[in-house]
Amino acid sequence: MLIDHYLEKFDFVEQHKVLIEARPDLVYRSAFDINFADESLIIRSLLWLRGMSTEGFSLDRIEQSNFKKLDEDPGHELVLGIVGRFWTIFGGLQKVHSGDEFRNFETPGYAKAVWNFSVEENNGRTCLSTETRIRCLDEGSRRSFGRYWTLIRPFSGLIRIKMLNEIKRKAEAAAGSFNARAGRINETSGGDPKNIQ
Repeated sequence: MLIDHYLEKFDFVEQHKVLIEARPDLVYRSAFDINFADESLIIRSLLWLRGMSTEGFSLDRIEQSNFKKLDEDPGHELVLGIVGRFWTIFGGLQKVHSGDEFRNFETPGYAKAVWNFSVEENNGRTCLSTETRIRCLDEGSRRSFGRYWTLIRPFSGLIRIKMLNEIKRKAEAAAGSFNARAGRINETSGGDPKNIQ
């Protein structure tokens, strides 16, 4: 997976996944079509509690929320990254301008986090998963982040679970609409694919 290229070794990790009754390409597209803060009061509230912007919180505009798009395998996986002192009041965020810069950042006192979304076919359904990995760049930051992680992990996890469920809802609605249209076309053509215009 692409995420392995950016943070293969890490100190903390969180993973979530959901099965969706829709094609992988439709699920992946749906993930970019949602403003999660607008669609979910819970997500909006949790983002506010974590001091994050709720304006335009979508994967398509995620860089406005201080994450950097590190890499993408279109239709399969998106990898985001962020560097900072997340346990401090203002987060101590550091700008990284590329995947290489993220990989090479090794300043003690900071932590690096990667966050991915990936899709894969699973027995006619799609498994949508997200993983967050954090590596602390010295022992002091590891201790500080560990205390912070204990406090925010439930909220962080809930945001991700709610995001997956919103994507599932949108993708399955789109798949249902597509199947309904296909059914109407099939009825119009008399069941013969050659008659479909």
